[in-house]
Amino acid sequence: MFKLNTVLFNVNLFNVFSKKMNNIKSAFTIKDLENLTGIKAHTIRIWEKRYGVLQPMRTDTNIRVYDTKSLQKLLNINTLNNFGYKISNIAKLPEERIPQMVKEIITSKTVNDHVLRNFKLSMMNFDTKLFLDTYNELLAARPFREIFYNNFIPLLEEMGNLWQTETITPAHEHFISNLIKQKIMVNIESLQNTPSKLTDRTYVLYLPEGEIHEIGLMLINYELLHKGYHTVYLGETVPVEDLVNIKQIFEHVTFVTYMTIEHEPGETNKYIQELKSTVLTDTDTEFVLSGRCSDFLSDTLKTEQIKTYRAVREFTDTLE
Repeated sequence: MFKLNTVLFNVNLFNVFSKKMNNIKSAFTIKDLENLTGIKAHTIRIWEKRYGVLQPMRTDTNIRVYDTKSLQKLLNINTLNNFGYKISNIAKLPEERIPQMVKEIITSKTVNDHVLRNFKLSMMNFDTKLFLDTYNELLAARPFREIFYNNFIPLLEEMGNLWQTETITPAHEHFISNLIKQKIMVNIESLQNTPSKLTDRTYVLYLPEGEIHEIGLMLINYELLHKGYHTVYLGETVPVEDLVNIKQIFEHVTFVTYMTIEHEPGETNKYIQELKSTVLTDTDTEFVLSGRCSDFLSDTLKTEQIKTYRAVREFTDTLE
């Protein structure tokens, strides 16, 4: 059985910057609790009124607000309830007993859900130690590749949902994203110490100008290196002319990008058209577009030379 030493709690894509950059959320509405826990607001009100499981604060206009301790307690209560404990019995338990019981019922079958919720709680509290403790416990039992598919990618998808409902701020996103990047970079560096086995084609990874969400691209780079391919990682804000220059250095190039933002309709198609006229001028050069913007690409632009994949794994599963 896999157990986390830290207390485990029941806690698609990134979007453009928000004006709320400095508005770090420390109090949550009942709708926020619903978004974070999956428990309907109506049910939360019933549990609160009938069993007194939460004691919300009130604004001047009598609106319920909750702190992170209330969020933590509700997530633990929901875990116990999902495992068959009646809310009436949970409400009678001493406060300190509830998280202890949550730890006791965690099994290898349920650990991914608990890890996801633990990472989310780390994000909401800006708690680096909770993230690192959780990650290190996972790494002791699982390879990194399994962690990033089973834990990091679901976390990133959940963050997209929380952003869209305005449950989290850009500060939350940047905090947890940078922690994830640190772990990916450490594992990429380890792979880069081993010479590439498949060198007949060079994969050049980059983000175009205006695109800032790098984690998807970093995951692709990790997978390519893991499978033995030769990669050149250029990072963010790479102009088209730099791609033209790369072709003069390497033969048999596949350019790989990850795009999530289309600032105006048709922008993705215009960008690919530009690449076709400047970079993809021979039949040997290939291009891979991954991420949300792959949905916007016109079918007329999709060829054997230009491939699209919505998710990271859709692309990496095609590699030998």
